[in-house]
Amino acid sequence: MELIQKNQSLKNLNSWLVGGEAEYFCQPTSVEELKECVAWAQQKNLAITILGGGSNVLVADQGVRGLTICLKSFSGLEEVSANEFVALSGTSKSEVLKVFLKNKLPPALFLAGIPGQVGGGVVMNAGVAESFVPREFCEIVSWVEVLKPDLSLKKYANADIDWSYRHSEGWQPGIITRVGLSWKNGILEGAILNKVKDANRNRLSKQPLDMPSCGSVFRNPKGHKAAQLVDSCGLKGFTIGGAQVSTKHANFIVNTGNATALELWDLIVRVQKTVLEQKQVQLQTEVVRIGAWT
Repeated sequence: MELIQKNQSLKNLNSWLVGGEAEYFCQPTSVEELKECVAWAQQKNLAITILGGGSNVLVADQGVRGLTICLKSFSGLEEVSANEFVALSGTSKSEVLKVFLKNKLPPALFLAGIPGQVGGGVVMNAGVAESFVPREFCEIVSWVEVLKPDLSLKKYANADIDWSYRHSEGWQPGIITRVGLSWKNGILEGAILNKVKDANRNRLSKQPLDMPSCGSVFRNPKGHKAAQLVDSCGLKGFTIGGAQVSTKHANFIVNTGNATALELWDLIVRVQKTVLEQKQVQLQTEVVRIGAWT
């Protein structure tokens, strides 16, 4: 099939810039193309892996078997009204930020603090640590459309989804195709553009955004900040191969230039073990491993 490629490198399609090849790969631009790709994989009995913006995944050095569907080109945003929008799941959060910003709506502030795409934002209920209102994706999602395994489309209202910290349930199985976004609780008073610039400036000063990373590696345990736990264990700057706990922000693990996925994972496990031994707190990862790890 024309949409399908073989042995496609995934290294430049994830924010850590590591990993091997996809056995089969496609980059659909519409729901119909997405359906074609899923149907093709089903006919060949191949596993399907969804790759969004690549900002929250660790791709195995051995690559990914089956069909990898990359949603980077599955992008588009429609304004329904001044405070309602519909986005294809591959639309970047920065594009959504722009429309909220244009309409002086508060979600622009928290969106300035998170990378990735709309679909991933729903999957992990992406959010920020700051006390913004809103601060999580569940607060701006009206509905979610999902391509089910039988190739039908099903729409879920916000209330149909079980939202929790960095997670969502109730819409699976399937692939998120479109998301309705809205904010009906007023506009931002004052100079919103300056506030967004300040939020971005704050991120730049505190996070190693000039180096390949996946963003925050660990969820904040109840009653704790992951970065503070890692820092208090003296792990800032700790290195395995090309993987390093950032010296700027202890909840970031960066690729210093030649890291492998295995080195990054070994460092994640080492940090978890050290924090458990020293602080009696089990850190859970936000990052998801994909591909052949065994």
